[in-house]
Amino acid sequence: MAGYTCVQCLQVLRQGVRASAPQARLQGLATARRRSPISPSFIRSFGSQRNGQSLGNTPEQPKHTHSQTCCAPKSSPSPLPQRAAHTATGSSVNPRAVLKPDNLFHSFSNSPSPAIRKRAEFIKQNAFCPHPSHQQTRAAVSPHDPEARKTTDDTNLPPAHSHFECPDCGVPVYCSEGHWMDDFEAHLEICDTLRQINEDDHDLHSGRFFHEFHYPGPQDDNFVINMTNWDTYLYTREFAAINDDRSMRQVTRMLTYPQTIGSVLHELSPYSVRSGGRLTPEGLKSLSALRYSLHPPKSGESIDVKGLRLKAPPVRIFILGARAESSLPRDVWLQLQYMYPRALLHLIFIGPESMANRDGEYPLPERTPENPFGGIVEDRLGGQMKITTYVDYFHTMNKAQYFGPFDPYLDCFMLFHPGLGHPASSHEWEETLPQLLETKVPIICTGYTQWDLERDINWVGEKCRGEFDVLLEPGENIFRSLRWDLNDQDPHDVSCGNWGLWAFRGKRYEAAFSKEE
Repeated sequence: MAGYTCVQCLQVLRQGVRASAPQARLQGLATARRRSPISPSFIRSFGSQRNGQSLGNTPEQPKHTHSQTCCAPKSSPSPLPQRAAHTATGSSVNPRAVLKPDNLFHSFSNSPSPAIRKRAEFIKQNAFCPHPSHQQTRAAVSPHDPEARKTTDDTNLPPAHSHFECPDCGVPVYCSEGHWMDDFEAHLEICDTLRQINEDDHDLHSGRFFHEFHYPGPQDDNFVINMTNWDTYLYTREFAAINDDRSMRQVTRMLTYPQTIGSVLHELSPYSVRSGGRLTPEGLKSLSALRYSLHPPKSGESIDVKGLRLKAPPVRIFILGARAESSLPRDVWLQLQYMYPRALLHLIFIGPESMANRDGEYPLPERTPENPFGGIVEDRLGGQMKITTYVDYFHTMNKAQYFGPFDPYLDCFMLFHPGLGHPASSHEWEETLPQLLETKVPIICTGYTQWDLERDINWVGEKCRGEFDVLLEPGENIFRSLRWDLNDQDPHDVSCGNWGLWAFRGKRYEAAFSKEE
């Protein structure tokens, strides 16, 4: 409250002189400091791009400065608490919003947002027309790839970039209106999804207050988390009510990363060994060991010296090939720690792109004998969680025995969209995969689509056939992102974050004793 008013005004408000002020205004002042620190500019840079290329920095929103005196000019912007109060009550729409909720659809080229217009230019310069009359520009990576439709018998036109924007979805998809009309039936399969992506992206640039990014704190021991689906999880974790499908898509785009890990490791996991539960007997063995450490019994500890108790070492979750997930706001990753209130967690991001576009935030330290791999440690996230980031390959660090030994009770690997079987990235995992299987700890993987998931499974089966056990049968992730993403280099390639989920582990050979005759 003191952060938005001067001392004199604060005294007046406390004495109740301004009783005629709207009650929503006072409620906004009281709860202003509890708003989520996540800025929409980060969400814009995080969503709807899977090509790994930066389209330039998104213009920052103007920062509101709050004067410590009452002599502010009348033209100064309205305080943030007032904006929060209007949004929370729903009585009026934010007058400073660039786009209204009923005016979110715009073609990319004519978008009121400069960032989306710049993105449209990138698509027009890199995406190719998917019409079958054009020649192939690359080898098809899946049967659903538009390049697979370009047969050598009927193709006679050279490749052409996508300059024509569909009037229904507003995304550059074809080189001309004629090809769009001729191939309209194929485009109709994803036109509605592209329009939804268009509106979601404009929503992030609308300038509204994103109340859905206000996350709850630690979970009370008297309340149990229900992880049947997104709705039951958000309700039992006491999130603010989300009554809009678009807001639901925005919040799940970020929460899918910690919740995917938590849904597998938690003792109340929706995956079980029952019929249709997808968890295998070997998976129950591995996850039971981790759950023993993640859910320790109450030890009767207190804050005084007599109440000190020994604690188990932190559970290490190695997130390999980290890209966008390493740059998530730490309030998002704290949601994972809140699911295990009595356990210690250590998230370790490893990958050459784990610090991409974050050089200004955390400059890479020099590699010294005390820190040979230049790890960046974030240990001020509370007393129960720590995050460490390494810009290197796991197999390089594992050869130096930097993380060993591994304990099945305390260690776990997580691979978000690793692309194990993708032609462009499979060579990077050939040396890492055998070392992962040697650890005998669970390895959890996700995929963008069903085809992406099956391709990774087939690649692991070819490289290490008979050397691994499936812990979680492949299938759709219950806590996948509800928002669809667009590949800027191929607009017809749409997917959602963490759509598929499966887990495996290096095969364990246990000694068996024969009975003496």
